[in-house]
Amino acid sequence: MLNLSSGKVVRIIFLAREYGPESGHLRDYISGLNDDEKANLVALMWVGRDSFDAEEFEEAKETARAEATAPTEDYLSGIPELPDYLESGLEAMGIDVTDVEDNLR
Repeated sequence: MLNLSSGKVVRIIFLAREYGPESGHLRDYISGLNDDEKANLVALMWVGRDSFDAEEFEEAKETARAEATAPTEDYLSGIPELPDYLESGLEAMGIDVTDVEDNLR
């Protein structure tokens, strides 16, 4: 189960699209997440990238925790496709963020 609010994920997608994945805005936002939220974010990105299936989400989270050797914001800022992967991850997990997206506009 995703233990990160869909609103935060949508905000990260928005920041990555608006300012680019290497922007200070995105890095600051991700650095403000707690460790559990960061592991969930990385796992969601991996699901969206097809490194894990949605059914393997818990395993992906554990792997994200175990393999975290750099700050999450450093790792994710190096992935140009980050917003696309996060969107794909949400879709794979069956999470509809239409209402959240509407509130950001």
